[in-house]
Order: sequence, then structure tokens, then C-alpha cells
Amino acid sequence: MVIQYEQLFTKVLPVLKIKKTDFKIEGLKSITEHDIWRFLIMKKWKKLNESDLVLHKVISDIFSLTAAQYMTFTQVEELKSANWFAPINDDELKMLIGNQNSPKILS
Repeated sequence: MVIQYEQLFTKVLPVLKIKKTDFKIEGLKSITEHDIWRFLIMKKWKKLNESDLVLHKVISDIFSLTAAQYMTFTQVEELKSANWFAPINDDELKMLIGNQNSPKILS
């Protein structure tokens, strides 16, 4: 019997809630169960088929996940998705270079 990701998510939701609480204690305040699940699907199980996932392995993967692994993944994903050559507006430019009209202090 093949268990789909959605069915598996429902089964392990209590475990995901525990991991979310652990992450909140470690400072990841805005993480959700879906964020953790997305990491597992996109990173941990990337090369596995859904049919290869068994309940005890999924639970083990959730409990073994560290905040550092999750943060590294999200940072890399953000770097991959960022448009480095997008134009910036005037406000962003001012924020980057600072206020050029401020008086200079002579020493």
C-alpha cells in the first residue's frame, strides 16, 4: 500500500508539532509544521519515492532534524530564488548608500 505525502502528513502531525515547539525554543519563532514538512520532502527525501517512506523512518527523520539543518536549507533556497539583477527603487538605493546630504565631521 502506497502512502501519499498528504496521508503521511496527517499521521505524523503530532510529531511535527513537537518539532515545531523545539524549534521555537531554539529561536525559530515563525516556523510551521508545513515548513518542516516542506524541508523533509525537498531535502531529506528528495531522492526517495513516496512508496519508500515508512512511518518509523519518517518519525525518525523528523526527530533527527536540527534547527541548523533547517536554517541552512532555507538560506540556500532563498539564495536560489533571489533575483540578484532586479532593479532597485530610490528608497532601496538610499537605504544602501545612506544619506549623502548629512554634514561631514571634520577632524
